[in-house]
Amino acid sequence: MEKKESVKVLIIGSGPAGYTAAIYAARAGLNPVLFTGGQPGGQLTITNDVENFPGYPEGVNGPQMMMDLQKQAERFGTKVIYGMVTSVDFSSYPLQVTVDEKDVYEAESVIVSTGASAKYLGIPSEEKFANKGVSACAVCDGYFYRGKEVAVVGAGDSAAEESTYLSKLCSKVHLIVRRDEMRASKIMQQRVLNTPNIEVHWNTETDEIVGDDSGVTGVRIINNKTNEKKLIPIQGFFLAIGHKPNTDIFDGQLEKDEAGYVKVIPGTTKTNVEGVFAVGDVADRVYRQAITAAGSGCMGALDAEKFLAAKEMEVAH
Repeated sequence: MEKKESVKVLIIGSGPAGYTAAIYAARAGLNPVLFTGGQPGGQLTITNDVENFPGYPEGVNGPQMMMDLQKQAERFGTKVIYGMVTSVDFSSYPLQVTVDEKDVYEAESVIVSTGASAKYLGIPSEEKFANKGVSACAVCDGYFYRGKEVAVVGAGDSAAEESTYLSKLCSKVHLIVRRDEMRASKIMQQRVLNTPNIEVHWNTETDEIVGDDSGVTGVRIINNKTNEKKLIPIQGFFLAIGHKPNTDIFDGQLEKDEAGYVKVIPGTTKTNVEGVFAVGDVADRVYRQAITAAGSGCMGALDAEKFLAAKEMEVAH
């Protein structure tokens, strides 16, 4: 293990939340150091077109937007390091963060922005047609399927929500439900069942997503009671089987909810550890949008700035 320099604001993760926190912290003269993680730029780097982020009237592609945010953060003095935080020790102060299992950084404050990853079914055709008809975000990508037929896989509130959202844009929505009932709340289920252009396929699993060079053209489903297979022609396939927050490295360090999201004091980004702030999708199980992540990144930097100013006052006295 190699001891590295001490850092005032250390940011873990490089999506819109992490970069926005970096922009604010850097402009406040706090010399933030940001570690990109294994997927620099986060989930938006696997999104082709972002059309709902204010300020881009023509839309912007996800990777380009992340490069813009990185440049902006670096312009004000953020040090961006391509590295993966592999463990943390928040039991004493200053806080300790280990990068790539070898470099140990001491930090006066830490902003956690490790995000959450959409859960996938694990079939090869998902990867093959990623961004060519396969999506894990109806709010982000539904617009591209106006007037077309799509399928949604899932049975919880997010599947019900995404199906209902898509039903307003698409000619027909096929909801693929593994069991003979949904897990979604009663009110969400009613909404689905009362929407004429949503067809629910019960006791059904996805066998394969099919398509050609232009993208997804259909989904082959299999009835898990009768083993009967059926091909449904669709142009879009949406996964709504949940997200997994990237919080494993904080086990035993930060308080989390039952789904693994970092708990924060409502109205702030403060965690149960003094000096540690959580921003973006790692603490947000409701909205999960680039713009809400960026907003919370700003909050995290301001909370960290306040915390550090109070610490300095303590030392001065």
